[in-house]
Amino acid sequence: MNTSGRPTDAELQILAILWRTGPTTVRAVHHELADGTAYTTTLKTMQRMAEKNLLERDESRRSHVYQAKRSEAQTQGVIVSDLIDRAFSGSAARLAMRALSTRRASSEEIEELRQLLDSIREQNGAPGLGSEDQI
Repeated sequence: MNTSGRPTDAELQILAILWRTGPTTVRAVHHELADGTAYTTTLKTMQRMAEKNLLERDESRRSHVYQAKRSEAQTQGVIVSDLIDRAFSGSAARLAMRALSTRRASSEEIEELRQLLDSIREQNGAPGLGSEDQI
């Protein structure tokens, strides 16, 4: 069992539902999945996720209510940090360059990246890129 705090693909599907809907029951999550898996499989997966501290379970009602223990951003941070360490020798820049060379970024995304890089440069005491410069 993966106990690193890094969710599996199936667990990420469940987390995505919980991030979107907020706290809910296994039955509601199972209905949202609609992928043909048995209800008991969804139940067992969510129970394991609670054991792994990915979910919190409220047992005060007849139907237990689950919610994500971490926000979507926190979970993405765990996944990205692990990927940087395992596949990019700890280099966030190498990950970013690979991502941008693999998938095309929209103009809006490029502008967001430019602003992020400017902010990082300012924190490091270097001049920003400015919108007229190219990445």
